[in-house]
Amino acid sequence: MSSINYRLAAALAAVCIGACGAAQAQMSGEHTVMVGGAAMYPSKTIVENAVNSKDHTTLVAAVKAAGLVDTLSGPGPFTVFAPTNEAFAKLPAGTVDALLKPENKDTLVKVLTYHVVAGRMTAADIKAAIKAGGGKATLTTVQGEPLTATMMGGKIMLTDTKGGMATVTIANVMQSNGVILVVNSVLMPS
Repeated sequence: MSSINYRLAAALAAVCIGACGAAQAQMSGEHTVMVGGAAMYPSKTIVENAVNSKDHTTLVAAVKAAGLVDTLSGPGPFTVFAPTNEAFAKLPAGTVDALLKPENKDTLVKVLTYHVVAGRMTAADIKAAIKAGGGKATLTTVQGEPLTATMMGGKIMLTDTKGGMATVTIANVMQSNGVILVVNSVLMPS
């Protein structure tokens, strides 16, 4: 198959997959949000949906390496600030590979649970907390350290304990056991 035919076939397959996912969502009556080219179903768990997002393969690999699949498949509810593959790529070279090593599991768990807040917090809930807090809200993560939420240019910004910032790029991806808010940077605990 020539490279042009291959690219055309791949493009048609992508269109079909997207259309089939949209059709399935329509038939199920669920309001889905597209993340990483896949429909995210509110009737599925955080893990069941995340494994289908092509933008979250690094996060899924990290969740598996950290042994958090069962936790994030549990009843929750959880609010997960989910970094994309591009967010992980912003880390210094070698950081992700080092975190995925078995000997660094404790550190990986610490980093991943720093992206999780107990309870279901939608973007509206976070914005309300920011307003009530006079322009900022402190969110206590499952890891135990705080994230600071603020608004900038109409977007929710999260600041970690080291001063690093992430923007919520896709909000309110509802799950059966919580909600995902996609972020464009990895947040780091102290």
